[in-house]
Amino acid sequence: MTMAITIVITLAIAIFLLAILYSSVGHAGASGYLAAMALVTQMPQSEMKAVALTLNIFVGAIGSWRFIRAGHFDWGTFWPFAIPAIPMAFLGGLWQLPPNIFKPLIGLVLAFSAVVLIIRTCRTTPTTDKAMTEPQTLPPLPVAIISGGLLGLLAGLTGTGGGIFLSPLLLLMHWAGSRRTAATSIVFVLVNSLAGLGGVFSDMPSLPSELPFYVLAAISGGLLGSWLGARKLPGNGIRVLLAAVLLVAAFKMMLAVDDDPGQREARAVSLIQSGIS
Repeated sequence: MTMAITIVITLAIAIFLLAILYSSVGHAGASGYLAAMALVTQMPQSEMKAVALTLNIFVGAIGSWRFIRAGHFDWGTFWPFAIPAIPMAFLGGLWQLPPNIFKPLIGLVLAFSAVVLIIRTCRTTPTTDKAMTEPQTLPPLPVAIISGGLLGLLAGLTGTGGGIFLSPLLLLMHWAGSRRTAATSIVFVLVNSLAGLGGVFSDMPSLPSELPFYVLAAISGGLLGSWLGARKLPGNGIRVLLAAVLLVAAFKMMLAVDDDPGQREARAVSLIQSGIS
C-alpha cells in the first residue's frame, strides 16, 4: 500500500512540473505524462492514452484561454491544420496498436520531444514581444491540410495532442512567430485531445481511481505555466532536465517491447511445443 501511495504522489508531482513547463511553450504535456507513466507505472496502452489525453484536455483548455486572451491566437494559422486533424485524431484514438509497435512509437515520440526541447534551448535568444508576434508567411493550403491530417492521426495513435510536432513545423518553416506558434499549438492540442479521447473511449478503457489527483496536479501546473508562457520566456535549464527525463523514458519504452505478459506466455508455449515436436 505504501509503495502504491508513493507512486501516486511521485506521478502527481511529475505531472504538476511537466504541466508548468509544457503549457509555458504552448503544449499540454501528453508526451511528458506518457514519459512519467512509463517510468513509474505499468499501465496498459489504452489506459495510458486515456489518462494522457484527459490531462491534455484540462491543460489545453487553460492554455488556450490564456493565449487567446493575451491576443496571440490567429485563426488563419490554426484552421488549415486543425480541420483535417480532428477526424484523423479520432481515427487514431480508435486504433489499438500491438505493444511491439506502440511502445517503440511512444519511445520515438519521447525522443523527438527531447530533441525539440534541446534545439529550442540552443536557439533561444532574447527576443522582443514584437518579434515574437510579428506576422509570418502562411503555408500553402494543401500543405497545411495534409500536414494537419498526418499530425492528427499521429496524435490519436500515440495519445498526444500533436503540438510537439506542430510547433517545430511552424517555427522551422517560419509560418508563425514564437507566441503565435504557442497559441496555435495549444488550441490544436485541445481539439485533437478531445477527438482522440473520443476514439479511445469507444473501447471503454479502465481509468485509474487516482485520476482526479492527476487532473488537479495538471490543472495547477497548467495555470502557472500558461501564465508564464503568455508573458515570459521559460527557463532553459528546466528544458534540458526535461529532455534528459524524456530520453530515459524513450529508451525504457523502446526496451520494454517484450514486457507484455501475454506475449511472454505465448512464446513460452511455442517453445514448449517446439521442444515436444
